[in-house]
Amino acid sequence: MNAQPSLSPKRLVSIDALRGFDMLLISGADALFHQLKGKTGLAWVDAAASQFQHPVWFGFTFYDFIFPLFLFIAGVSIPFSLSRALEQGISKNELYRKAFFRMLILIGLGMLDKNAPFPFFDWPHIRLGSVLGRIGLAGFVTVVLYLNVSSRRRLSIVGGVLLTYYAALMLIPVPGHGAGDLSFDGNLVGWFDRTFLPGRLLQRTFDELGLLTQFPAICLTLLGAFAGEILQNNTSTDRKKFARLLIAGAVCVALGLIWSLHFPIAKRLWSSSFILLTAGLSFVFMAAFYGLIDLLNFKKWSFFFVVIGMNSLTIYLLHRLVNFNYTSRLLFAGLYAPLDVKWHGILESFGALALVWGLLYFLYQKKIFIRV
Repeated sequence: MNAQPSLSPKRLVSIDALRGFDMLLISGADALFHQLKGKTGLAWVDAAASQFQHPVWFGFTFYDFIFPLFLFIAGVSIPFSLSRALEQGISKNELYRKAFFRMLILIGLGMLDKNAPFPFFDWPHIRLGSVLGRIGLAGFVTVVLYLNVSSRRRLSIVGGVLLTYYAALMLIPVPGHGAGDLSFDGNLVGWFDRTFLPGRLLQRTFDELGLLTQFPAICLTLLGAFAGEILQNNTSTDRKKFARLLIAGAVCVALGLIWSLHFPIAKRLWSSSFILLTAGLSFVFMAAFYGLIDLLNFKKWSFFFVVIGMNSLTIYLLHRLVNFNYTSRLLFAGLYAPLDVKWHGILESFGALALVWGLLYFLYQKKIFIRV
């Protein structure tokens, strides 16, 4: 990890703001929405809160979008960071090495995250799949492909991977279930994990962050790199960049919805239709943030999100290892004690969110930005 003393003047604020928006949803905002459900008597609040829980199997809620969006944003940053590195004379071999060791560090941190408290003396029950590990692997593959393959070829690879994944789940027979079984117990992803992935599986019969699902997940980061190339293109006007992002988003969403008629949208399977839908939404969100912040220059409102986005890895790990709700209760319970008890959990979650942001603001003011 390293601390960066300053920010590049060419940095697009919209990328950091969108990353911060995404991290906010898993560092306190989700808990706040959960607490609000059924408390206000407002139908729209309950409807919004219901979007912060995953479907049991098939289907889609906004909560399903959070991790794919982060994978996408990781890809958006890659053309900027690699171009800057190449301009500084850093060789491709050195970039491969850095990306590889970054992947290993993220895999290690991910294992710590998903197994805390870490079972040092019970290795057979360690879970290998993790959010951070998936980000590291997707980032490494995208770096290698970006440095060696044109954007058109990379898009072809994305299409080939999604089609191959679809064909595999539909055509390869699973012992005891046959081919094309997408049920919880009968899908190919689960059989593959049970057969080849050691350790503990999150869903017992399979792991949504296991082996086969790595392939479609990488496509999100590759598509994010394509979005980054759109934003980085100096020969295109800002309005054209905005329009291209929107068009790419609309095409992906349309293809995903059409494909879902035969290959259902399922986050736990990382189905090809799910990848295209979430990639399309990511393009649209990127366009919206870019349009408001960097195109129309409405930057002040985004500062709240930028503070979070500049230290996304820090808050992800701290939120997992530090009980901010407990601290919030200790500090603020006396303030809301006179209120109806139904509001206590909501105000506790709000206090925890304020503590998270306050810590990140302190790091921002000190210009401490922790990265791998």
